[in-house]
Amino acid sequence: MPICIPKGVEVHLQDGLVRVKGPKGELTQEVMAVIDVVQEENQLFVRLKEESRELRQFHGLYRALIANMVIGTSQGFEKRLEMIGVGYRAAVHGSLLDLQVGYSHPTQIEIPKGIEVKVEKNTQIIISGTNKQVVGQFAAEVRAKRPPEPYQGKGIRYANEYVRRKAGKAAKSGKK
Repeated sequence: MPICIPKGVEVHLQDGLVRVKGPKGELTQEVMAVIDVVQEENQLFVRLKEESRELRQFHGLYRALIANMVIGTSQGFEKRLEMIGVGYRAAVHGSLLDLQVGYSHPTQIEIPKGIEVKVEKNTQIIISGTNKQVVGQFAAEVRAKRPPEPYQGKGIRYANEYVRRKAGKAAKSGKK
């Protein structure tokens, strides 16, 4: 299945290295020697030089990685997080994300290079960048500081995440 290259994105192939440059930035990826990446007009084809079960797995991996590079440099990736809880808030100070999530001390997380973090309404965090893996990893690290709990629903969650709620201790009638 070919990878379509949108306008404004340049792909350079040389000696096992794929370099994708677009309006949002530039990404590079090393490719195994058994994988062949070919550019024909405005499409990229990822092919195997040899056929075996183990190599087919790498074919799919590299095809997905290169497709994500093309999307990331042209459109970018974004993750949205919501903070739910009394007194929970976030702020960006230079290259640090400062979280107030109910601990006695402020929690600060260093923002990796290539990532842009915005805070809206003090409780909504928007993480964006060109590299899908780095954006997702940083969003997971922020969420891990206070994951949503099932009883009251407090915590940091993805914007479209459903948190299954549990019933707490119920008053039992007839027991003393």
